Amino acid sequence: MRKIDTVIIHCSATPENTALEPVALIKMHRKRGFNGCGYHFYIRRDGEICDMRPVERIGAHCKGHNEGSIGICYEGGLDAQGNPADTRTEEQKKAMMYLVKSLKKEFPITTVAGHRDFSPDMNGNGIVEPEEWIKQCPCFDVKSEL
Repeated sequence: MRKIDTVIIHCSATPENTALEPVALIKMHRKRGFNGCGYHFYIRRDGEICDMRPVERIGAHCKGHNEGSIGICYEGGLDAQGNPADTRTEEQKKAMMYLVKSLKKEFPITTVAGHRDFSPDMNGNGIVEPEEWIKQCPCFDVKSEL
């Protein structure tokens, strides 16, 4: 088993109230050249937690940080106009909290962060600030919430 100490949260970057079925997510990732879905888990709007990739396999979800991490993606992340937004339903929030707590019991997790938190620190001050984010994903502050 690989050493896992990080959980990285993502959004699917789909508009609110627009369904993205797990099979469609897999197809999207295959088109990008991945061997199946790059995330380990996918949380649907109704709170369903879908197993996408075995945790034993290295993910394909955060370049340079896949080796020791588990990727969790939630369905949504864009408002109706296509702008980045926290579109998580209450069911998704509960499911995400449950999943992260479960993973912390199973693995020695020391970091839970959003995809954007792994952007490069361009000014070298030790903090990845909003102006340095490569993308908005997952469209909420993971560190303060989870």
